[in-house]
Amino acid sequence: MPSTAGQVIKCKAAVAWEAGKPLVIEEVEVAPPEAGEVRLKILYTSLCHTDVYFWEAKGQTPLFPRIFGHEAGGIVESVGEGVTHLKPGDHALPVFTGECGECAHCKSEESNMCDLLRINTDRGVMIHDSQTRFSIKGQPIYHFVGTSTFSEYTVVHAGCVAKVNPAAPLDKICVLSCGICTGLGATVNVAKPKPGSSVAIFGLGAVGLAAAEGARISGASRIIGVDLVSSRFEEAKKFGVNEFVNPKDHDKPVQQVIAEMTNGGVDRAVECTGSIQAMVSAFECVHDGWGVAVLVGVPNKDDAFKTHPVNFLNERTLKGTFYGNYKPRTDLPSVVEKYMNGELELEKFITHTVPFSEINKAFDYMLKGESIRCIIRMGE
Repeated sequence: MPSTAGQVIKCKAAVAWEAGKPLVIEEVEVAPPEAGEVRLKILYTSLCHTDVYFWEAKGQTPLFPRIFGHEAGGIVESVGEGVTHLKPGDHALPVFTGECGECAHCKSEESNMCDLLRINTDRGVMIHDSQTRFSIKGQPIYHFVGTSTFSEYTVVHAGCVAKVNPAAPLDKICVLSCGICTGLGATVNVAKPKPGSSVAIFGLGAVGLAAAEGARISGASRIIGVDLVSSRFEEAKKFGVNEFVNPKDHDKPVQQVIAEMTNGGVDRAVECTGSIQAMVSAFECVHDGWGVAVLVGVPNKDDAFKTHPVNFLNERTLKGTFYGNYKPRTDLPSVVEKYMNGELELEKFITHTVPFSEINKAFDYMLKGESIRCIIRMGE
């Protein structure tokens, strides 16, 4: 263990003191990891729309002061009692969901929804003792989805930390911690398009572009992007999207437009918007007999999915996914290898880079719709 093991570490963190207000770089104290926990030195982190959504605190219980951030890459500084799969010096990705290895979900080959460690956006403390590991002059600072990567050091449950190839560049693979795996896995693990097939992607933000990348990797020949912003099509071409539909350009439902374009419907559809109308359209635009639609976006809590049951009886399949069906500890290392062997391209997702001292610029880029992913270089 390093000399800092078991000690409180003082470091810089970007603290959100209140909803929607710029983050403030503060000196925080980071307590050592308790049993089953890991303390990470974060080297690179990136901004995801989920961070912005909870920072704005629109429509959910606000919890401040808080350290946001959940897409990151770092190095294990020290480990708590009972942690065996990680050691100081390991390169690692923290993830907002986890893999305890013991529950029914973790033991199932079909699920990644760990009973103990699945995402909890309301919790601002560690599971072990319901305390925070961050403080400023004795005042607790709350965690976010168990990761809080907008800090030079953070403490994470060991089940939410994936050990990765130390040769992989952390400033690239850090984006796999959330959005890219969510979209990629929705296509390759759940929709499973066959080579030469047709795929419709609803929503061309970061997750939708990752879903398109999954279709490209799978060998789909027609990748149809569906978005209300036509300017997104040009960028989407880099991810394999070769046709584009803007529902606003048509006076009939977009599912009908797509069915006419594809002689009865696409083979697969992946919905990445959270719009209930897009979800229905994605399902209704797949071909009868074999079509599969996968829902990725998170809807409003009062939404209801309505479609005619005959759409199911005509042998269309509707599926949902969480984090692309990847188990963080088990599966993330192999996704990193896909990048290392050139199969998966990550550079094109990264549109901006800023030093940690200018983290608020990353929020500006995302709020203006200018960035897919902005990498934040820690320690600068």
